[in-house]
Amino acid sequence: MEAAAAYNPRSVEEVFRDFKGRRNGMIKALTTDVEAFFRQCDPEKENLCLYGFPSEQWEVNLPAEEVPPELPEPALGINFARDGMQGNEWLSLVAVHSDAWLLSVAFYFGARFGFDKADRKRLFNMINELPTIFEVVSGHAKKQTREKSSVTNHSNNKSKSNTKGRGSASHGEIDDEDDDDDEEHGDTLCGACGENYASDEFWICCDMCERWFHGTCVKITPAKAEHIKHYKCPGCSTKRPRP
Repeated sequence: MEAAAAYNPRSVEEVFRDFKGRRNGMIKALTTDVEAFFRQCDPEKENLCLYGFPSEQWEVNLPAEEVPPELPEPALGINFARDGMQGNEWLSLVAVHSDAWLLSVAFYFGARFGFDKADRKRLFNMINELPTIFEVVSGHAKKQTREKSSVTNHSNNKSKSNTKGRGSASHGEIDDEDDDDDEEHGDTLCGACGENYASDEFWICCDMCERWFHGTCVKITPAKAEHIKHYKCPGCSTKRPRP
């Protein structure tokens, strides 16, 4: 595991970059890499934690042995609840604890390097501009944008220069009104990375949860999308019915 001595952000901008890197790594674990994350969270193992790193990587591992640890520790024992909850509920629970851990790490750095009131406020405002991991994983970020943009309009509009993927072959119409589409859907967030819609990126919609994803985030190309009748995102693919 990574030690604080190896990476010590000292400015507000550096702490925010650290926060974003760790956040992106944890979002990957709970969305695009969810199958690998699920396998590693074996309830038969000891207390496990989900770590996110500034490099946008993630790791499931035992907690640090030293007391106190170099950095605040994530929630302990996330693996024990894996098989006792419905898959999406368990992922949402891990997401909530991950959000709390990210804030604790960011403000740990702020306290360690003497951020004043203005710096702490600026750091919080920068963090607050991003959707939380819970919002991304649970789909709440998408629900918030529906007030500004309807899923129906989103699925019926495509640009010629950037064909957005569809979970159904029937959604393949092309619309030339690129500018209107960009303005209408600019607030839509990717269900994997939490970033906004951009007109130069390929997107695909999950037929199960109706969330939108960058094609690169879920490893779907426009050519692949043409042959997918009903697209299920990684999170929906691993959902298991409650026993």
